[in-house]
Amino acid sequence: MIQPVIARGDDGTEVCGPCVGFAADYTCKQCGRAGNPHSRGRCARCVLAERVNALLAGPDGTVTPQMEPLAAALTDAPSPFPAIQWIKESPNTKLLARLAADGHVLSHELLDEFPPSRNQRYIRQLLVHTGILEERHEDLERIPGWLEHEIADKSAAHANLARPFLHWFLLRRARQRAAHRHHPASADRDLGRRVSVALDFLAWMDQRDLVLADLAQEHIDDWIAGATSQRRYLIRYFLKWTTSRRLTRELTVPSIPRQEPQDLLDEDDRWPLLQSCLTDDALPADIRAAGVITLLFGPSTERLCHLTPEHLKFDDKHAHLMLGRHPVLLPPRLAELLRQLAEQPQLRPQLSRVRPGPRWLFPGMVPGKPISTHGMTQKLNRYGIPVRTARNAALAALAADLPSPILADVTGMHRHTALRWVAYARRDWAEYVAARAEDKPGDVVPAVD
Repeated sequence: MIQPVIARGDDGTEVCGPCVGFAADYTCKQCGRAGNPHSRGRCARCVLAERVNALLAGPDGTVTPQMEPLAAALTDAPSPFPAIQWIKESPNTKLLARLAADGHVLSHELLDEFPPSRNQRYIRQLLVHTGILEERHEDLERIPGWLEHEIADKSAAHANLARPFLHWFLLRRARQRAAHRHHPASADRDLGRRVSVALDFLAWMDQRDLVLADLAQEHIDDWIAGATSQRRYLIRYFLKWTTSRRLTRELTVPSIPRQEPQDLLDEDDRWPLLQSCLTDDALPADIRAAGVITLLFGPSTERLCHLTPEHLKFDDKHAHLMLGRHPVLLPPRLAELLRQLAEQPQLRPQLSRVRPGPRWLFPGMVPGKPISTHGMTQKLNRYGIPVRTARNAALAALAADLPSPILADVTGMHRHTALRWVAYARRDWAEYVAARAEDKPGDVVPAVD
């Protein structure tokens, strides 16, 4: 009789339960397979299948054909125990059970009717991941649903302005840009902020009994002057649209005052952090790799999170990373860290995916998606790597040594942004040299090109 192996003898021989005096029956009473015992004589696979069916049951008590791909993916999860735990404890399953029980045909439009939340976004991506819903540019396409909830308590006049401003102006331009981008960029926060500023401005006008046709430059100046932050400058987008629709006269919004980079990480702190990320094996590999990339090259967190093995180029002697248009040479230890991330199996079990997708160097909790920018920032900060100041310090160091076109090419930043960084870094270096000359008048100060 064949029995499951549960131990090893002193000589390494595999031993079954009865041979060590433990005669428990590991055979599942439901399917007859041995191993994976869970409860009441059944294996974890059978328990998982039962709970998946209960979770996704439609009005008639069975799983609908539309939900079957998700049911199959959950049932066939690489490890049944985490999947059982997820069904039992995850708050996402409440929305999933509700969708299944209602029996409606699943669509993006149906999900848009729910208030925007982390659970809604997770379930949407789960349905996309398993092929139930079509892939879409989620950062853009969820904004209309967000707007409907945002204007639910606003006047009809404000809502009738906000909708076309978003759909005909902001979203149209954002979709055009997204179609040509080589790297993903989250646009939802920027679009949402511009719409929110427009709604605030309309409320500000109501308080002063103003209408769009009566707006004058002095009103815009008053609006800007009453700001405690730069947020109100975003009204330029709304006024550009109202002017194009002949709802307002030509009005000028001042340019946002340029600010120099703030809070650069001191070099005396940056280099020890870099050394720690390269050599400290106690740190998680993903933290070490992300920390080194941030401290050396200063890419945006969005670009960092969306790195895949395809961004790595290995040859016999060197390794390169594609952050912009041209590869950058990697230090050997960073190259090895990134190779490990590219080759290691996923740390958490992944559901099968209907359509092939990228394999992320920094995977996130949401199926098929990389770690979020907020999540990456939190992780790095938790290990003592301040993302914003570390990134500023890295870019300042690069800008001091590289011409702006090369800086733009290797980091992926816009050429105008690269120009500003180079101007800032060179002026800062010139001021440093001048200060040294004043401190040591007898020294010869080397010329700076």
